[in-house]
Amino acid sequence: MSTVKRDAIQSKSGKAPTFQIRITPELKLQFEVAAKEAGMSLGNWLKTLGRKELERLRIDSK
Repeated sequence: MSTVKRDAIQSKSGKAPTFQIRITPELKLQFEVAAKEAGMSLGNWLKTLGRKELERLRIDSK
């Protein structure tokens, strides 16, 4: 069993706020499979994608 990578960037104010979206069960399953293959939790996988996209758009994500 491998350890899932967690986000190295910690919230400075304790717990970060949640972000909820509605997606189809099929899309969620695809996301979960991709996250597992990357060795990440689904939340961290999505945050990583978001950060990469901000970087691609040359937007500072910090």
